Amino acid sequence: MNRELIDLNERKFPENVCFKPIGMIHTPFKSLKGIPIQSAISNMQGKLEIFSEYKAGLKDLSEFSHLYCLFFFDMVKQPVPLQSKPFLDNDKKGVFAIRTPFRPNPIGLSILEIIEIRDNMIHVRNVDMLDKTPILDLKPYVSRFDNIKSNKIGWLKGKIQKKLS
Repeated sequence: MNRELIDLNERKFPENVCFKPIGMIHTPFKSLKGIPIQSAISNMQGKLEIFSEYKAGLKDLSEFSHLYCLFFFDMVKQPVPLQSKPFLDNDKKGVFAIRTPFRPNPIGLSILEIIEIRDNMIHVRNVDMLDKTPILDLKPYVSRFDNIKSNKIGWLKGKIQKKLS
């Protein structure tokens, strides 16, 4: 698509957005029970199976140590509550202030360590997804761009170390 030919005044905001999975995640988690709450605290390994029509897109990905994996929480049924109680607090929080999979658009994001890429299979560490979860996209994690120092963590302040240690 030639970006210069797009007339932004004619742009229409989409009512719906559809995605086609590019692959499937294979993990040891066959049920929702026991799945780690965040990829950063999981040491479990899994495989990202990229469908053959997208295999060429894996070129050069092995030169990175980690990747972002965007995936679809296909077990979430709509509608979802816009407020719920997170596991680290007893009070309800807004869905956009917590990391629940129960979201208006049930999209997940995990940072995974790349162990090896063989053919169309990416062997990874730090999986926190249900087996056979649809993959929407992959992006390389670049610490120079993606590692933002922050001391403002909202309602989580003082709660993370207590619950995770």
